[in-house]
Amino acid sequence: MIIKAFLLYKSFLPKKISLREKKFGHYENYRTFVYEDIRRTSNHPLKISVLKTIRPTDSELEILSVLWEKGPCTVREVHDVLSQTKDAGYTTTLKLMQIMHDKSLLHRDTSSKTHIYTAAVSQEKTQQQLLEKMIDTVFGGSASQLVMQALGQHSSSEEELNKIKAYLADIEKQQKNGKN
Repeated sequence: MIIKAFLLYKSFLPKKISLREKKFGHYENYRTFVYEDIRRTSNHPLKISVLKTIRPTDSELEILSVLWEKGPCTVREVHDVLSQTKDAGYTTTLKLMQIMHDKSLLHRDTSSKTHIYTAAVSQEKTQQQLLEKMIDTVFGGSASQLVMQALGQHSSSEEELNKIKAYLADIEKQQKNGKN
């Protein structure tokens, strides 16, 4: 695709131009030329793969949590919820949500005067990605160390312990059925 763009661009160049200008036009270098081509081409595979690996920041997670809980919201609605626990200005919330839209973390409906935002990533998938990263980086890939640390640092109710026991029994049953 880059070669096609270059050849098309080259065909419109005047005859008396230096070799460098012929190669990259008004771009400073080849990297800028490639980046601009990718930026203009929204469906480029490289851009799509980069978007899939984005992990939300803490502030972005707070906004996503509001949208997961409440559903589609305006910036004002999100800001009102966030301002109960955090001192942030409306314009900060607005800018962060615009950036999240650019990162494909949010969808934006612009059909009315006030834009409506919805989460573009699911809560379950985000939790899974963050948990996998934490297990890999903090616990050296050991899920059992994570569970032991969580149970050791947090006093669980009897109901929570019963749920954990039932979950472990289900996992054990699935593993036995899988081996047979």
